[in-house]
Amino acid sequence: MDDAESASRAGRRRAAAAAGMRLFSPEYYALCAGGGMLAAGATHLAITPLDVLKVNMQVNPMKYNSIFSGLNVLVKEEGPSSLWRGWGGKFFGYGVQGGCSASAQIIADVGLCPFESVKVRVQTQPMFAKGLVDGFPRVYATEGLSGFYRGLLPLWGRNLPFSMLMFSTFEHTVDFLYQKVIQKKKEDCSTIQQLGATCLAGYISGAVGTVVSNPADNIVSSLYNKKAENIIHAVKSIGFRNLLTRSLPIRIALVGPVITMQWFFYDTIKILTGLPTTGGLPRELEEANI
Repeated sequence: MDDAESASRAGRRRAAAAAGMRLFSPEYYALCAGGGMLAAGATHLAITPLDVLKVNMQVNPMKYNSIFSGLNVLVKEEGPSSLWRGWGGKFFGYGVQGGCSASAQIIADVGLCPFESVKVRVQTQPMFAKGLVDGFPRVYATEGLSGFYRGLLPLWGRNLPFSMLMFSTFEHTVDFLYQKVIQKKKEDCSTIQQLGATCLAGYISGAVGTVVSNPADNIVSSLYNKKAENIIHAVKSIGFRNLLTRSLPIRIALVGPVITMQWFFYDTIKILTGLPTTGGLPRELEEANI
């Protein structure tokens, strides 16, 4: 083990102890929530152009039929600024979701849903609103409070399976990497090795979760753009095959790197505050359970 790395980890542990940071303490959960907000909000903000294209491909697949031609159509018809429509909904909405995910995805989606409602409309209806500031009152004036939650059930249908499969895949992948590939305990690995395992597991878990959540994602976009009045109508109008495949390539291209960067930022924040990276039990808890 590298002496400098050992000293660095020991220093982080001393700093965490000095700050009173304990695993599973209120301060620990507050840090997780803050890290989740920053990681989710910043990464979703960065991929707003791809998200704009993804939503338009779902709502108008004949016009936006591929990634490159779709981007070209958006820029040519509506200008480069059109690629950043809905950035506020991405940043603040997924920031709220990332913070709430420290408790439960069901609660997180209740917080996300109003932002998603405005974001999808702004991205696909250029004359609807410019962003959150004028979008929120517009939705409320035309549809009332229910307008913000039209897509809550399919949002749960998208994010709950995605989260369960993503977290499960992440944990199993991290364990596999440490046991079979790196062949060291996590605490004995360098910071670079730990973050490398985090990033690889994050990408794999994001790609797997995307495939499962794709049908519900198409339904969410259809409902918020009034292409369908309810979930059953949306399923019939989109078609079973299209539910599975429409926008799937761009979602995989979009979600994989986003989940990777979320885990990277999240674990970097934990490392900087003296906490262990995500995945598996810390050695002291493993020993306590023996």
